[in-house]
Amino acid sequence: MADRKSFVAVLGTLTCLSALASLAVAQQPIAPLVVKPLKGGVYWTAGGAGGNTGFIIGQNSVTVIDAKTTPESAKEMLAEIAKITPKPVKTVILTHSDLDHVNGLAGFPKDVKVIAHENNKKEQEVALKAGGVRAPPADYLPAQVTTKERENLTIDGVRLTLIHVGPAHTSGDLAIYLPSQKIVFGGDLILNRPEPLLHPEKNSSSEGWIRFVKTLVALDADTFVAGHGDLQTKADVQTKLKVAEEKRAKVKAMVAEGKSLDDIKKSLGEVSAPAQPGAPQFASFTEVVYQELTKK
Repeated sequence: MADRKSFVAVLGTLTCLSALASLAVAQQPIAPLVVKPLKGGVYWTAGGAGGNTGFIIGQNSVTVIDAKTTPESAKEMLAEIAKITPKPVKTVILTHSDLDHVNGLAGFPKDVKVIAHENNKKEQEVALKAGGVRAPPADYLPAQVTTKERENLTIDGVRLTLIHVGPAHTSGDLAIYLPSQKIVFGGDLILNRPEPLLHPEKNSSSEGWIRFVKTLVALDADTFVAGHGDLQTKADVQTKLKVAEEKRAKVKAMVAEGKSLDDIKKSLGEVSAPAQPGAPQFASFTEVVYQELTKK
């Protein structure tokens, strides 16, 4: 019980620190924004303020996936898109509600249509009520929400599937699958890090993450665009899935034996590294799994 209360207290502190750190990171020097082609009129961007983004050139317009952290970075991305095509950006699809993927919406035209999972919209509404630091203005709340596990859409001649298996990184994760191009935009479900990053304050789920990523690797896709970092292959994602499944099983077994969080971390050889100045602080995968399995 003491471990659980301690973790909850730490989680609250980390949530606050994460918000401050994210804002600090946004003010630090950042890598230049670079647009990289994939195939079939699909591109992804790296650099700039915030997570990776993507865009799809349709018959008469452009659909963007995720919106960067700041309006300025979003406008920079829109300027790069304009160098490739004169077609206007009419749609934005959000993979989740983290500020480094949504706050740039304020840099988009007011008439842009925003699509997201309904829980993403709810999380943005909560952030707005709390002062709005972690959400774009209310004018940019999603106009179209999905509640389905799979929803097939055709946007300006481009076929895509929106996938939501359940809470994972957050409660409102959405993956975008382009079957013709065999590409998946996974947001922060897929990251260049050994273990999943989960947000308990947004009702994440380690078990849900495993289930969601199993769904993604079962798709006929060969390119996975991560929310941060380089492109991933299916083999890359399968490796991350295997690591997460094995660790969760180990933590579950030790929880059943009555071991404390400290004992479990020691058994797994986990040592907390000193926080880097200005870097966001998050609970580890082990800590999140422990909390999920011991909460009443």
